[in-house]
Amino acid sequence: MKVIVGNEEKISALIAEEFIKVVNKKENAVLGLATGTSPLKVYADLAKANKEGRVSFKKVTTFNLDEYVGLEGTHNQSYRYFMNENLFNHIDIDKKNTNVLLGVGDYKKFMNEYDGLIAKAGGIDIQILGIGSDGHIAFNEPGTAFDSLTHETELTEQTIRDNSRLFNDISEVPTRAVTMGLKSIMNARKIVLIATGKNKAKAVYGLIKGPISEDMPCSILQKHPDCTVYVDEEAYSLVK
Repeated sequence: MKVIVGNEEKISALIAEEFIKVVNKKENAVLGLATGTSPLKVYADLAKANKEGRVSFKKVTTFNLDEYVGLEGTHNQSYRYFMNENLFNHIDIDKKNTNVLLGVGDYKKFMNEYDGLIAKAGGIDIQILGIGSDGHIAFNEPGTAFDSLTHETELTEQTIRDNSRLFNDISEVPTRAVTMGLKSIMNARKIVLIATGKNKAKAVYGLIKGPISEDMPCSILQKHPDCTVYVDEEAYSLVK
């Protein structure tokens, strides 16, 4: 595991360049994408690079990590809406090639097909991750099995509380989600993780230094052959 420390602007730019490098080397690359506040600057940098002609996403396929159960893709807190608003609407990607787990309708059928679709596309070339304050990645909460594939899960009180800042009221936060599993994530050829802020320091310590344990889901990344962790000084403070 490689660790790079810098301010949010610097580490976001470095991650964007990693994605650009992958796509320019393989025009039909498969990208694993995340939501939340952590990758916002990365996506802005990718949109800028696309506009400047430094990278094209015309032949790229994407798979997102997760989605809230109960939210339509048009809901302003759904992850499909997030991806359209923050990346897909601003680059030259064919939205037919963008895959975001469903949260309504026959969402379980798509959930059960998801890992097969990723494999059929050739596997994820580069996966971006954020990290929860309790060490979860995607919506793989503490206690999730390391061999888990895409599944439905109940969100912990801490995750609901952390995510409530994005909703009008905590009562609006969904309590369940569908998520790629830890094995699904580990199948990616390259992983980049971004963590900023003091509230992520304990999780970052567990990620880098802690024992590999299902109680700290992110710790499984210590076993990945090509994982780079990008952190700011606050998130890195307990490790340092």
